[in-house]
Amino acid sequence: MIDYRSDTVTKPSAPMLDAMMNAKIGDDVYGEDPSVNELEQTAAQMFGMEASLFCPSGTMTNQIGIKCHTQPGDEVICDVTSHIYQYEGGGIAFNSGASVKLLQGNRGRVAAAQIADGINPDDVHKAHSSLVSLENTSNRGGGSCYELKDIEEIRQVCDQNHLKLHLDGARLFNALVAKNQSPEAYGNLFDSISICLSKGLGSPVGSLLLGNTEFIKKARRIRKVFGGGMRQAGFLAAAGLYALRNNIQRLQKDHEHAAQLEAALKEKSFVQDILPVETNIVIFSIKPPFTAQALVQKLKEHDIWVHEMTPTQVRLVTHLDITEAMVEKTITTIKNL
Repeated sequence: MIDYRSDTVTKPSAPMLDAMMNAKIGDDVYGEDPSVNELEQTAAQMFGMEASLFCPSGTMTNQIGIKCHTQPGDEVICDVTSHIYQYEGGGIAFNSGASVKLLQGNRGRVAAAQIADGINPDDVHKAHSSLVSLENTSNRGGGSCYELKDIEEIRQVCDQNHLKLHLDGARLFNALVAKNQSPEAYGNLFDSISICLSKGLGSPVGSLLLGNTEFIKKARRIRKVFGGGMRQAGFLAAAGLYALRNNIQRLQKDHEHAAQLEAALKEKSFVQDILPVETNIVIFSIKPPFTAQALVQKLKEHDIWVHEMTPTQVRLVTHLDITEAMVEKTITTIKNL
């Protein structure tokens, strides 16, 4: 099976499994798991931030970050396609008692001027704008990336209006590789960053929330309340350490594979349009004779699995378990449709 449904479907490689089996472990809730401690310290140092917190999922790190930064009745400003709004089960309302100001960005990316316009006035009738959340890369934006200067402008707006700035960086390393950016630059711009280890980096489980020491102390308490305290989590942390040390630069190969798939799809008459491919996500719209559902089923007959995003949109995501031969077979299959 050639599985393009998501980069979450990856399996640990043999070297990663070796690292997991040889992990030093302890009880992380007591702060005694050496592998978890090393992972948290490594990630924080990578981004030039003071501390980090290992959690089971990116949804949890995002939701903890939002709860740390807000009070009930506050408002979170984000793009309408943001993962925190679209795919986290209404967690902003459920967990934090906050509302959401949705902006219509450009492929998931919002501009500083939009944010400035979206901030509520100091009026008792309005929710208190307290947090801006960005997503980089943007899932529903087809893996689109921010330019660093655009984030710098957003940071200025946040500072001028006393707003915190959070990053859903589930696929941040894809952006860093595609744009040749440094983790430290992001650490200097954001109050908190969520990074995922189980997408392009290939770990089986886990995300990290990064921030200053006081923020992570508060986040650790909230993680406990959310039921996210893990015990001998070092087996999972060892996979994350391996991923950070070995699987970042190879993301460029995933980007190349996505560009090859994009080129093949552009030649097909049933493809209405394709979002520009910047990283490892290919999203395209379908027109007759296919629907998205029909195309998904047709490709599955060739053992190629893709994701139906909407009745008219299909998504392919490349990752470390997608080989050159798999891409070649997929392109041949597409050409024969």
